[in-house]
Amino acid sequence: MTQAQFIPPMLLLKTEQLPGEAHWFYQLKLDGYRAIAFKTAGKVHLRSRNDKDFGSRYPLVVNALAKMPDETVVDGEVVAFDAEGRPSFNALQNYGSAAAPVVYFIFDVMVLRGVDLRRLPLEERVKRLEKTILPKLSEPVRYSGPLNASLRVLIDSVKAQGLEGLVAKRRDSVYESGLRSGAWQKMRVNRGPEFVIGGYTLGTRTFDALIFGFYKGNDLIYVARTRNGFTPASRLAVFKKFAGLETAECPFANLPEPRGGRWGQGLTAEKMKECVWLKPRLVAQIEFLEWTAGNHLRHTKFVGLRHDKNPRDVKRELEAAPCSH
Repeated sequence: MTQAQFIPPMLLLKTEQLPGEAHWFYQLKLDGYRAIAFKTAGKVHLRSRNDKDFGSRYPLVVNALAKMPDETVVDGEVVAFDAEGRPSFNALQNYGSAAAPVVYFIFDVMVLRGVDLRRLPLEERVKRLEKTILPKLSEPVRYSGPLNASLRVLIDSVKAQGLEGLVAKRRDSVYESGLRSGAWQKMRVNRGPEFVIGGYTLGTRTFDALIFGFYKGNDLIYVARTRNGFTPASRLAVFKKFAGLETAECPFANLPEPRGGRWGQGLTAEKMKECVWLKPRLVAQIEFLEWTAGNHLRHTKFVGLRHDKNPRDVKRELEAAPCSH
């Protein structure tokens, strides 16, 4: 008998091309927060991928999971929707201050009624999820099941509908808690990738622009600044996150740059005098139009902070698709 408790989620490997063989199935990549839900001794718990409490933030989800069998652990994602009905990380960031509906999508089960299922093939776990757990649950809990279409059709559909991307999972994969083995893979089709915030330029009351980059080995590499994508409220909320992170040392290994560049993204020693540096602890999702020849970004736009991401895991995503603004 296994008592239900938090289990670190199995992680997905980023790829530029998903496998197309028959022993894989596909799911939508949802633009939300990964969350583990478990029920033990009659009480439901909802935890982030880093084992932080989500229950107080999303009480309607917790209530909807009340009929889940006791001593059960499931894997899923908390997602909010924009006005057009698409998953929106920005709407999730603003949950509580806006009326965006929030849904918990379940896609796997690790423990069912005290029985550890993690060594079973994914196909078998999904069958038990569909038969034993999902019929007991209702809104705002939904099922994120396998998609019944070819990979080419799915990619075209995701592009057309402006969704984030796709996930491929081996049908025979066991649940490898906390590991990124490649048995589960993800490909971004739309939306912006994540970058690490390393500083900002001063504004009137808060900041003017965020300064951000990605990790290459142990070095944080500067790529761009952005002042777009903020409302006055979100700008203030982000600024408050900087408290205690200010540092005199520039965290970017490739600064200063020799020239400002054609599009002005370069940070020269003169421009750096206008910057306030931060310890690289915060991760932001950024939309952009394209990479320049000088390894900067053009037409950037802030989407939201990613509290569920480790800054050290943020690398350059070569597969990131251009985003329209």
